[in-house]
Amino acid sequence: MSLRARINSPEDKGGRGEDGHLVASYRAKLLEEIDLAEMGSLAAAERRARLERVLGHIISREGPVLSTVERSQLIRRVVDEALGLGILEPLLEDPSVTEIMVNGPDAIFVERGGRVEQLPMRFASHDQLMQTIERIVSTVNRRVDESNPMVDARLPSGERVNVIIPPLSLTGATLTIRRFPRSFTLHELIGLGSLDEHMLYLLAGLVRARFNVIVSGATGTGKTTLLNALSGLIPEGERIITIEDSAELQLQQPHVIRLEARPPNVEGKGRITIRDLVRNSLRMRPDRIVVGEVRGGESLDMLQAMSTGHDGSLATVHANSAEDALMRLQTLASMSEVEVPFVALHDQINSAVDVLVQLTRFADGARRITEIALLESHGSEPYRLATVSRFNAQPMTPDGRIHGAYEHHPIPRRTAERLYMASQPVPQVFGIARSLDQLTTRETR
Repeated sequence: MSLRARINSPEDKGGRGEDGHLVASYRAKLLEEIDLAEMGSLAAAERRARLERVLGHIISREGPVLSTVERSQLIRRVVDEALGLGILEPLLEDPSVTEIMVNGPDAIFVERGGRVEQLPMRFASHDQLMQTIERIVSTVNRRVDESNPMVDARLPSGERVNVIIPPLSLTGATLTIRRFPRSFTLHELIGLGSLDEHMLYLLAGLVRARFNVIVSGATGTGKTTLLNALSGLIPEGERIITIEDSAELQLQQPHVIRLEARPPNVEGKGRITIRDLVRNSLRMRPDRIVVGEVRGGESLDMLQAMSTGHDGSLATVHANSAEDALMRLQTLASMSEVEVPFVALHDQINSAVDVLVQLTRFADGARRITEIALLESHGSEPYRLATVSRFNAQPMTPDGRIHGAYEHHPIPRRTAERLYMASQPVPQVFGIARSLDQLTTRETR
């Protein structure tokens, strides 16, 4: 079998067999000939270029005789092993891959187009996988070992990383990399079937009229993507503060301050939480606050900000429906060290939240807005949601696709008046409800 065939064969992509030994041998020779101190002072691109030049000289001097393609493939593999993330490097460069899941050294899965598939590649050993993991976490001054077997981190290029190793993981060292999402506009999301044009104009009006919006959905439904698209509708003259656990939002307005939470260091000190950042943001004269995800006591601070002069704020929360999102916000707010009665939290949510946008990921991988609901209740009333848009899905077709249609309902008069006062038109398809009977409402406690 030729070198090129062996490089591309499933058996050797993890570094096993003759080719794996060849890569390891040249990696050792490369490390012998470079000055590590000098390499550390170079930028990433310069460092890679320098290693490729040195390795090219080594191959020319010592062989083997290779074609141009084989030589390029060998150089890339050796440099990836020495500098990058080895067999994961091509996956990180593939724009169609949205998630990389390594379940021990012998099982690598990726998500493409919303669907998960297993790849015919593997790590040579558990040790090689651990070396890759350690290289990832060391870039953010973290460590992973038996005393600290779980790590959340972010690569310099923006990808989110989660690691869990034995003894907690019985499968072996497990690595999950979520790719940095590309920024989409709402018009592009229409092209992907995530919403229709009527919903776009309604959402644009709600954001510009400074309604407080909560985007909810399960993991992987596209909450951050939609939040980024909605944030793009905020007028350029406003001061926007974004707060995230791992910075992903890519706002294009000129007056944006990006804040990112910080995990504790190796001594367990120095942690800065989302809640710390939300509290601090209130002292920074924000026009809008955008929170990537509320998942704890910061929910209370966010709700208080929304109801005390910071209208037009946006946030995401994990929930399976609009009703669940309200109950989850109430539960998260109760996790604050400030003891607030559950009834008072209920009133706070009724006062703070205006709009809930629910996202769902369907079995065919498509991500869609499945509901836009307005919170119409006040004070201590039970939560009352008025659905203005809903996606009605049809059964899956033989080719594995799910189709459906959006239905739209009249919006409440109070919402229409608020949009009118902000000079935002109401799309004709939504009309204006003349009475409660015309509203598609439901109560939840």
